[in-house]
Amino acid sequence: MATLFIADLHLQTEEPAITAGFLHFLHGVARKADALYILGDLFEAWIGDDDPTPLHREIASAIKALVESGVPCYFIHGNRDFLLGKRFARESGMQLLPEEKVLELYGRRVLIMHGDTLCTDDAGYLAFRAKVHKPWLQKLFLALPLFIRQRIAVKMRAGSKAANSHKSLTIMDVNPDAVVNVMEKHQVQCLIHGHTHRPDVHELSINQTPAIRVVLGAWHTQGSMVKVTADDIELSHFPF
Repeated sequence: MATLFIADLHLQTEEPAITAGFLHFLHGVARKADALYILGDLFEAWIGDDDPTPLHREIASAIKALVESGVPCYFIHGNRDFLLGKRFARESGMQLLPEEKVLELYGRRVLIMHGDTLCTDDAGYLAFRAKVHKPWLQKLFLALPLFIRQRIAVKMRAGSKAANSHKSLTIMDVNPDAVVNVMEKHQVQCLIHGHTHRPDVHELSINQTPAIRVVLGAWHTQGSMVKVTADDIELSHFPF
């Protein structure tokens, strides 16, 4: 058996192929897993659990079916869907996790997270993140009428794309010291995360012991997952 990890699907109505690929994954490969962990940015944007977009209900139903088949599903918020709340979690059967979580898997300790907090060289993003994660601001935003939230989300996405277009690839990647610090803090030799859209397996040393950092890929034109078994940790890609 195996535990599966995915991230950065960025599901949206405008990208039906990705949605179809995810639904195929849920009805196929995922059904054979011990558990499924979604490490953020399942959706391209999330403006509240009360958003009636049909795609959201379709995804909730599909994840619920997976859970009811006997495969638990866990979710860590990403920078795109950090407002996903308890209502959607109930509807989908997903269990919400904190932004950093250590798992005991087949005799090894594995740290999982979305990965945006590791990008410490991007001071502008971290300042923005700290602002939008303030509980009072989130509560105020979610109290706004849905159409106003939609307008704000469109403007924020456009602003994010414009800002990122002027940033170097190095700034938007993880900071090596931040990686070491978080792995040492949790006393782990394995870290799995997403966010950067740069799938790879990186070898490093933590407390003078060999360690690995596995980065999930985004679901742009193909699926990406990490499979953890008793014998191996494997990063793979597959067609929709």
